[in-house]
Amino acid sequence: MVVGDMATGVDVVVLGAGPAGYVSAIRAAQLGKEVVIVETNRVGGVCLNAGCIPSKALLTAADRVWKIRTAAEMGISAENVSVDLPKMQQWAQNVVDRLVKGVEQLLVGNGVEIVHGTGWFLDDHEVRIEGEYGAKRYAFEQCIIATGGTPAPRADLPFDGERVLTPQAAYRLTELPARVAVVGTDYIAVEVATFFGKLGVPVRLLLPDEKFPLPEFDVSVRRHLKSYLKKIGITIEPNVTDPAAAVADEPLVVVSNGIIPNTADLRLEAVNVQLDENGFIPVNARMQTANPMIFAVGDVTGTAGMADRAMKQGKIAAAVIAGQAAEYAPQAISKVVWTEPEIAAVGLTAAEAEAAGYAVQTGHFPMAANGRALMLNGGAGFVSTVAEKESGVLLGATIVGPRAAELIGEMALALEMGATLTDVAETLHLHPGISESVQESAEDALGTVVHIIGSRVAR
Repeated sequence: MVVGDMATGVDVVVLGAGPAGYVSAIRAAQLGKEVVIVETNRVGGVCLNAGCIPSKALLTAADRVWKIRTAAEMGISAENVSVDLPKMQQWAQNVVDRLVKGVEQLLVGNGVEIVHGTGWFLDDHEVRIEGEYGAKRYAFEQCIIATGGTPAPRADLPFDGERVLTPQAAYRLTELPARVAVVGTDYIAVEVATFFGKLGVPVRLLLPDEKFPLPEFDVSVRRHLKSYLKKIGITIEPNVTDPAAAVADEPLVVVSNGIIPNTADLRLEAVNVQLDENGFIPVNARMQTANPMIFAVGDVTGTAGMADRAMKQGKIAAAVIAGQAAEYAPQAISKVVWTEPEIAAVGLTAAEAEAAGYAVQTGHFPMAANGRALMLNGGAGFVSTVAEKESGVLLGATIVGPRAAELIGEMALALEMGATLTDVAETLHLHPGISESVQESAEDALGTVVHIIGSRVAR
């Protein structure tokens, strides 16, 4: 038989092995389905191989360098601290490789067949895969599209791989540039700027048509962040109307401009799957496309490059395929930025809650009053909480400070559980710990906080 002449029958084909794809494949296999997963490159997708994991690993290393260089007030003097960027890159790559191997083992251990190659639809029950070792065809009952996305260029600053780079390419540099310009307002742009700034590289952060970075966060957070980015040597340039002209003399430019979904080569017309005006695949709460046998999860649905949402979508798709009643309807979706200080938020801000018709009560607790935060030189942040006034049910929280990325999980759980301010305030938090600031922010809203002066007092 000539390879590719006959289709192999399986229950589920997953196109793409990033967080959305490999999670959906594993879960579908756990639920009794025969699954094939198709990946052009290494399993783990952009997130594991070029995005989330290596970038956060390198940010962690850069933060270590910055903290060593600024430890004099603790009585620690470290002279001639040097950065071996290739060795730092190798350390980050070791982290990536270990996790990639783990994902491969999880797929194989759950009976998922891994096929390396590029796949597209022949019709609504068959895909063709072309790879290094020839072509294969698979007939499926259901298919999950999880092909992810690629960085979107600006028309005025197209990526050239040398001077104008994607964020992923910037993190792969093996020599520190003399200076760098970062164009963008989102969390990726701010994190790239933070990485180079903490390593001592002069950074210009250009904000196209925006006054503050991170427009998706509350304005108080953005003002706070702006002042602290300057502390690590980042020059912020707001309301830039012509970024290309503004960086014309810069030797290195990094552009963060969102993503383009990887759908162009899937031949979606063969399966009656439509795209929205931005090229993403619309799905319902069960992650089904316009063709109910074809599912889509992750970046191709417009989830803004968030792996936690992508993995959840993958689990929902697998459950629906297995006949379970499941929908993607999270009550609390967290946002996190690994900057200095860390920023995290979940739920509604006070302004958003009021705009939605809620009467709100708010609490605010400064990290400057938290002992553990001060030990970590993180006393500049805060925790704010928002609740519905009559019931005290939590509506949202914002955390700026050390360990914010971990602390926000507590508030996300509280929102999912319908917790009240009293629930959070009455929960014992370890001392000395940064999590005490969460408790005391809730106490401030209730008027029972004792570690700040001027709070309202409950009678």
